[in-house]
Amino acid sequence: MARWAPDTRERLRTAAIELFAERGFDATTVPDIVERAGVTRRTFFRHFGDKREVFFGDDEIPRLAAEILASAPADMPPFAIAWAGFLSLAADRFEPRRHEIVAARELIESEPALRERDLQKQADLRAALVEGYRARGVEPLQARVLAGVAVELLQTALDQWAADDTGAPLRDHLERVRREMSAVLS
Repeated sequence: MARWAPDTRERLRTAAIELFAERGFDATTVPDIVERAGVTRRTFFRHFGDKREVFFGDDEIPRLAAEILASAPADMPPFAIAWAGFLSLAADRFEPRRHEIVAARELIESEPALRERDLQKQADLRAALVEGYRARGVEPLQARVLAGVAVELLQTALDQWAADDTGAPLRDHLERVRREMSAVLS
């Protein structure tokens, strides 16, 4: 494969995740990853700042959340906007990459530096939701709580989905977590 192939980023990600699973995160180097992917170090650094970014290099979810909030009908309830966005992301972005995401979640849970970065990504999503809610006129405390609850429900559903060996779709986990927490909170 040519190193400029359009799937270079995914080849690097796949190679890295395979190596992390085989050798561990700390024992895997960028030269190991590029050798497995068949590209140069320079190509790796065009796509990722460091090997942690293999998991977290895409800031697309907070960006997509901001876009969804900005484009939603004015009369749509704030939580419903985020929830509809999460359901859409589950079907379009997460389900097609289930195997890769489950493998990545396992590695993230086993590596403190990755867990720290994962928490930062969750904070980034919360911040994007808060900002989007505030732009829609939601008062600050409500915006913060709505964003926090939404992200926590998403994260809980993702964790359950990753641990679920029955193959149930993420959407089912999202709906179950929301239903159970609605019962608890009401």
